[in-house]
Amino acid sequence: MKRLKGKVAIVTGSSSGIGKAIALRFGAEGATVIVTARRMALCEQVAEQIRADGGEALAIQTDVSDESQVDRLMQETVKRYGRVDILVNNAGIVVGGLLADMTTAVFDEVLNTNLRGTFFCCRAGFAQMKAQGGGCILNMSSVAGLQAWAGTGSYSASKHGVMALTKALAEEGRPHNIKVSAICPGGVADDLVDADPEEIARSEKIDPFDVAEAAVYLATLGKHTVVHQIVIDRLGAEW
Repeated sequence: MKRLKGKVAIVTGSSSGIGKAIALRFGAEGATVIVTARRMALCEQVAEQIRADGGEALAIQTDVSDESQVDRLMQETVKRYGRVDILVNNAGIVVGGLLADMTTAVFDEVLNTNLRGTFFCCRAGFAQMKAQGGGCILNMSSVAGLQAWAGTGSYSASKHGVMALTKALAEEGRPHNIKVSAICPGGVADDLVDADPEEIARSEKIDPFDVAEAAVYLATLGKHTVVHQIVIDRLGAEW
């Protein structure tokens, strides 16, 4: 039985990495998947891969840091499919560096994509889900959204912000049957999403499809059940 049959899902940042793994798993579980990221050619490839496996997918180019593009993404999805049942806010960038040496431009780039972009998507998705009577929003945070280390300042700041957005939106969504959760992975082999399982295992990093399974789990919980956050860390990682 396909657990997401009949559902319409938008997955941002799904041209590669964790987002691609989620898009592929959602498609395999019967969802209609909107594959969206900045690189349209790669989005088309992922959408075609879903269709080749018997699923339904549509590629839409979107830069989540541009609110007009996010609004267009939501409008085009609803125009074609009538609703949005699941929104996965996965798009993000990772830029390391010591805060004392970081330029304002780099800091703004990270916050604009990871935090403002998530806000734009949450706002647009929430409005649609409220109008249709419910839905599920999954925000991709990180273990860096729960802790912080030297060299992770801008990224951690953005992901801590994502956690705050998630918690506030979960409270706002409860009266409207909108569930909001955060996934907090650490050390994912996101560059190996197209590799075989043995190669991923040799990397000693988290399999991106394990993160995708967590997304499927959250999206298929019963009507009266919500998991606020899932932390997915590498075996043996220090807490």
